[in-house]
Amino acid sequence: MYEMRLKALAKINLGLDVLRRREDGYHEVRMIMQTVSLYDRIIIRKMKKPEIQVKTNLYYVPENENNLVYQAAQLLMDEFPLKEGVFIDLQKFIPVAAGMAGGSSDAAAVLYGMNRMFQLNLSQQGLMERGVKIGADVPYCIMRGTALAEGIGEKLTRLPSMPSCKVLVAKPPVSVSTKFVYENLKLDEHTVHPKIDILLQGIQEGNLKKIAAHMGNVLESVTIPHYPVIAEIREEMIRQGALNAMMSGSGPTVFGLFEDEGMAEKTYWNLREGSLAKQVYLTDIYLGRKY
Repeated sequence: MYEMRLKALAKINLGLDVLRRREDGYHEVRMIMQTVSLYDRIIIRKMKKPEIQVKTNLYYVPENENNLVYQAAQLLMDEFPLKEGVFIDLQKFIPVAAGMAGGSSDAAAVLYGMNRMFQLNLSQQGLMERGVKIGADVPYCIMRGTALAEGIGEKLTRLPSMPSCKVLVAKPPVSVSTKFVYENLKLDEHTVHPKIDILLQGIQEGNLKKIAAHMGNVLESVTIPHYPVIAEIREEMIRQGALNAMMSGSGPTVFGLFEDEGMAEKTYWNLREGSLAKQVYLTDIYLGRKY
C-alpha cells in the first residue's frame, strides 16, 4: 500500500462539565462527544527515506514536530522498526484552535492510516492507548460516534447513536486559548453545571428535542464574557430556528442543532453574509462508527 486517503472528522460537545481540578494540574471532566461530518483531508504516502514530511494548505499551521500529525507518525516510527518514511499532505477545513478537535482528529487519522499502510496490526484499543500520549481527545477521535468521556477525556463509554439532524457550525473571527479558559474557570457553589445525566437519557431514548434542551457547556462561563460574539452567534441560531445552540469545547466555535433542513440552510446563508462569523459550515451528525 503506497498511499492512503483519509477523512479526519470534527467533533462537537453536546455536554461539557468540569468536576474538579486535579493535583497534577489536569481537570476532571464529564463530556458527551459527537462526531460530525465536517472533515480535514489527509493523504499519507510512503517515502523511501525513514523520515517525516508534512505539507498543509494553511500558512499558519506548522509543518514540523509542532503538528500533531507529525507527532503521531513519529510515535509509531519510534516504536516500530519501519524502514520507510511518510509524506503527509494535510488539507484543513475544520476551524483551527476552535474546540472541534481538528488537530486530534488529524493525529488519529495518521495513526489509523499508518497502522494499515505498514501492517502494524494494532487493534482500535491499541491505537487509542497510543493516541492518548499525543492528546486527551485523540482516543475519542479514533473511536468516533457518540460517547461519554470522563477522566481527562480519555475514559470513553460508547453510547447509542444520537438522532440525525443538521448541524450548523460558525466560528467568529477570534482565537481562544484552551489553557486560558481552564485556568480562569471557577468551580464553586455558584457554578452552573450542565445536566449530563439528563442528556444521557435523551440519547438513550433517541429524543433529539430532549438532547437539545439539555445541552450545556460549563466553559461558556469563562469564554463568553471575554468574547460576547459567541453569545451573539448562539442567540442568532436559536432565533432563526435551531433547537438549541452552544459553544463547542473551549470555543470559540458555536454549533446549532436543526431539525428543519430548510431553516438550517437559511441560517447558514444569513450567517455567511453577516459579520458575526468568519467560517460557517452546514454539516450532519456522523452516524458511522469506524474509519
